[in-house]
Amino acid sequence: MQPDISVQNLSKTYGDGFQALKNVNLDIQKGEIFALLGPNGAGKTTLISIICGLVNPSSGTVTAAGHDIIREFRAARQAIGLVPQELNTDSFEKVWNTVSFSRGLFGKPPNPAHIEKVLRDLSLWDKRNNRVMSLSGGMKRRVMIAKALSHEPDILFLDEPTAGVDVELRRDMWEMVRKLRESGVTIILTTHYIEEAEEMADRIGVIRNGELILVEDKATLMSKLGRKELRLHLQQAMDELPPELKDQPIELSDDGYELIYTFDSQQEQAGVALLLRTLGELGVEYRDLQTRESSLEEIFVGLVHHD
Repeated sequence: MQPDISVQNLSKTYGDGFQALKNVNLDIQKGEIFALLGPNGAGKTTLISIICGLVNPSSGTVTAAGHDIIREFRAARQAIGLVPQELNTDSFEKVWNTVSFSRGLFGKPPNPAHIEKVLRDLSLWDKRNNRVMSLSGGMKRRVMIAKALSHEPDILFLDEPTAGVDVELRRDMWEMVRKLRESGVTIILTTHYIEEAEEMADRIGVIRNGELILVEDKATLMSKLGRKELRLHLQQAMDELPPELKDQPIELSDDGYELIYTFDSQQEQAGVALLLRTLGELGVEYRDLQTRESSLEEIFVGLVHHD
């Protein structure tokens, strides 16, 4: 199956010599939710801007919905909806008018039923006759999404879609994104909220210094790079770790009442079983144990700050 977005050997160097992207290769399949993570200045917005035809690449090729973004710019751009990071709505226009106008910009004939559906899905219907300038920041963000969906795109880019949005609105947007995916829309989002990627994405890409350093299924990424932590609450405090445990990844809490064992999630059974057997042989008794798995945020920080 042809990918909905295909990026091949893409690089971008600006006039001042700064190389924002370095030989990026990426395929995104139809109906996929792909999260692009990276620190500020990593190249996320540059990559999105090139795919959407807003910035010219220095080298490489990009296709969107099967159309080359340079040779077939109009067809490629018509397949894409973009929600930019900045709020640049038409402040003096009414919500209905600005969303309808965006549809017309892509050469689509008027379709009031579609505009109504988009506004209702985004909880904007009761604001349709309000001027955009009168809305809250979260509602303005919804208007931006409505404008991006007005021409019924096959691909939707969300650049920091929930920045400045409260928790309730964020959850509503997640639900809307899932519904769009169910209808076949391909969704690419950049976000600083790691839980957003953890909640919604099928695959995750991590970009650092203009290079795409990792692309992986979310579950596989958590399995490969995730760490687990086992905390054993002891019956009696220890002054120091027994010699038999000092070669293992175990720490003793400051008060001596907890053993903290860190291990690979893929090697969970063998490592934990060996530890518990060793503790039994040493006569160490515990009254409780807890496990926790590393979050996507911890994995992301490790990827960005380490080789």
